[in-house]
Amino acid sequence: MTWAALIFGLLVAGFLAPFLIELRRPKVDKAARAASNGKLARLSQGITHFRWHSGKARGPVAICVHGLTTPSFVWDGVADELEILGYRVLSYDLFGRGLSDRPAAPQNRDFFVRQLEELIKHEGIKEDITLIGYSMGGSIATCYAAKNPHMLRRLVLIAPAGMGLSRSALDRFMIGAPLIGDWLFRVVFPGRHRRAARRLQRDHGVSEAITNAQAAQVEYRGYLPAVLSSYRRILSETLEAEHREIAHAGIPVTGIWATADQTIPLANMGRLTAWNREAVQTQILGATHWLPITHPREVVRAFRDAVHR
Repeated sequence: MTWAALIFGLLVAGFLAPFLIELRRPKVDKAARAASNGKLARLSQGITHFRWHSGKARGPVAICVHGLTTPSFVWDGVADELEILGYRVLSYDLFGRGLSDRPAAPQNRDFFVRQLEELIKHEGIKEDITLIGYSMGGSIATCYAAKNPHMLRRLVLIAPAGMGLSRSALDRFMIGAPLIGDWLFRVVFPGRHRRAARRLQRDHGVSEAITNAQAAQVEYRGYLPAVLSSYRRILSETLEAEHREIAHAGIPVTGIWATADQTIPLANMGRLTAWNREAVQTQILGATHWLPITHPREVVRAFRDAVHR
């Protein structure tokens, strides 16, 4: 074997390694779901893991849609506070995250809105929903609301996407480059994701159980392709038309923002005001983009104050 052939072989092996590692990761299956206290819905695109946070049979329904990387456990603290206000809270894992399936489909608005529509139908929810979307979940909730305004009592957007994101040059390259970007994302993102989870505990005092659960997401097959697909599709959309439709339909909108958010620019408050002048907005001082985990009481207090206003 010549040196050229050896070097070429090493380059090919290095390129293929992240894809082979992904294939060797375990699937989310019956064993992975065994310890869950949630339920499973067999929808047209796959199994969705969901949870009602109380056994109440009555009360207004709040449906919570999580963001890009953190599954539905991001809502546990918020759900506890909403229950005190009398809400029946439903949270679920988006496809590609948590204990839901990882279907090989483009993660665009239709993909996510269909999942939400089918889950709502599965649970027999007819109307009068308070829909709460966080980060990417804000984009999903916005698209659902624009399509199904008759179903909503109120739309609550927590540090929502759909109005512009703060992205590094490396992120823009990985999102924009079809093949080398896929490879680089699989190399770079897992370490970045684990470090971010550790900072949750170190900087914000979040429990070890939550930080471990967050870090473990990259260990399951399908998570990395799902995150990258969402970056390239639903998170690349600007939802001005949808927000204007929501305003025209008269759906009350509450925007809750974090003053120390380095992912969703605080300047997006101005965009939402321009697109929907009736939206009631507030800021949570000192909160970062993790605000549903780190500031659940303040999030629900802001929501409560907006409703009373």
